[in-house]
Amino acid sequence: MRVPSWAIMTSPVLTERFLPEDLTRDAFLGGRVQALQPRRGYRAAMDPVLLAAAIPARAGDRVLELGCGAGVASLCLAARVPGLHICGVERQPAYADLARRNAAENATPLEVWEADLTCLPLPLRAVGFDHVIANPPYYSPGAGTAADDPGREAALREETALATWADVALRRLRPMGWVTFIQAADRLPGLLTALEGRAGAVTVLPISPREGRPARRVLVQARKGARSPFTLMAPLILHDGPQHQEDGESHTAQARAILRNAAALPMGAQAKIR
Repeated sequence: MRVPSWAIMTSPVLTERFLPEDLTRDAFLGGRVQALQPRRGYRAAMDPVLLAAAIPARAGDRVLELGCGAGVASLCLAARVPGLHICGVERQPAYADLARRNAAENATPLEVWEADLTCLPLPLRAVGFDHVIANPPYYSPGAGTAADDPGREAALREETALATWADVALRRLRPMGWVTFIQAADRLPGLLTALEGRAGAVTVLPISPREGRPARRVLVQARKGARSPFTLMAPLILHDGPQHQEDGESHTAQARAILRNAAALPMGAQAKIR
């Protein structure tokens, strides 16, 4: 298959690549997105799909994903909102390669740069984006048990401070652009502190596995330079019932619409006229 020009690597020479036998092909958004992922390593599941659903993007917008991994969040966003200009940054060469391959297989114009977010390539630093999105590592240094795969460990455990993720995201936004993160709920205070004074219209959406359960994830969205007040939304509930009752899917109607049918996840920003 001929690789489209927009999927050609635009970063340094590739040094790592997953072998075919090390990969699985997984479907997202009811099959609208097909993605190659490592059998062992970091595997995208629900969180990147929820992140993509929350972006208030319109055709023609420029989007930057920091730490794009195999590209699932960006590809899901592109499937929901055609006509975007999306760039992804990924520091792990093998995952950056997967993101390019996935972009080509999904015929999605996703431009992937192999770089650390603390040292972005000059062409990216010259652009003001309408949206910057990210799914930063959830675990702080020394917390929890280390993963048995280096790629998964690098994706899940913080090496670059969460405040730096927020700083880089805000610097790459144009005035009044939107930043959206999905993060572990216990990291919310640090993320809000990092946004304070630099972004307004901050909206937090707790994500709870079931009714009455504590939120495990949060979606946090803010607008650069805005002065609108903070909003704490009612939680998104992922599963029906107080506990898992039987085999099979138990997603709530809203979660199913997002995960299977590419529905948007309004967070206040999507209802506003820009």
